[in-house]
Amino acid sequence: MDCPNSKFIFQNSKLYLVPTPVGNLDDMTFRGVEVLKSVDLILAEDTRTSRVLMQHYGITTPLQSYHIFNEHKVVDGLVEKLMSGMSIAVVTDAGTPGISDPGFLLVREAVRKGVEVECLPGATAFVPALIDSGLPCDRFVFEGFLPHKKGRQTAIQRLAEESRTMIIYESPFRLVKLLEQLMETIGEERQVSVSREISKLHAETARGTLREVHDHFAAKEVKGEIVVILAGKEE
Repeated sequence: MDCPNSKFIFQNSKLYLVPTPVGNLDDMTFRGVEVLKSVDLILAEDTRTSRVLMQHYGITTPLQSYHIFNEHKVVDGLVEKLMSGMSIAVVTDAGTPGISDPGFLLVREAVRKGVEVECLPGATAFVPALIDSGLPCDRFVFEGFLPHKKGRQTAIQRLAEESRTMIIYESPFRLVKLLEQLMETIGEERQVSVSREISKLHAETARGTLREVHDHFAAKEVKGEIVVILAGKEE
C-alpha cells in the first residue's frame, strides 16, 4: 500500500516504535506500513499475532520475538545491531509500544548509546476510551495495570484521593473484582466508564456509577481488552 503524498524518509541506525491497531486492521497508518516495510528487522511481542497484520499489508520484513520475558536478555544485542547500522521497528500485539507493553527498556538503552529513536503517532487504547467516557479529559492520570496482589489495595486507596480522571487497564477476568474493590474503598456512587473491544465489531462502553457498571459486567461473560476510566474525587 502506497500513499501518493508520502514524504517518508527512511534512516538506517534508527529505532522506530510503530503503533498497531487495537482492533480494526484499517486503523494502521500509511506511514506505519512504510516503516515496517523499510526496516531491517521487526521486533514483535507475539510473532503469530503480528504476522496476521504483516500479511494483511504485504510486509515481508523478518520478525523477531521481543516480549517482557526476554527483553532484558536481548536488549544489549539489539542495541549493538542498531549501532552497527541496522534499522529496527518495535510493534506490540495492539497499540503503542511502551504503553503497558515492551519497548521502554530498549528505548532507554538506545538513547543512552546515542541511537536515534522515533515513536510514530497512532493507535493506543486509552485515548478513545477516555474521550468516549464523557468524563473530564483535560487532566488525567494513567495508571496502567494495577498490582495483581502485593500493593494492590494500597494502590486503590491512593486512587481514592486522586482528583484527576484515572485510566486503568485490566484483564477481563479481573474486571468485576476490580470494580468490587473500587466500591469497597471509594463507594458505589463514583462515576466510571468501562470500554472493551475498542474499534472491533463487538466494541462496548458501559457508563454509570461503580455499582451500575459492576452489575452490568457481573451479569455477563467479559471478553476483550479492558480500559477503565474512573472519575476523580470531587475537590
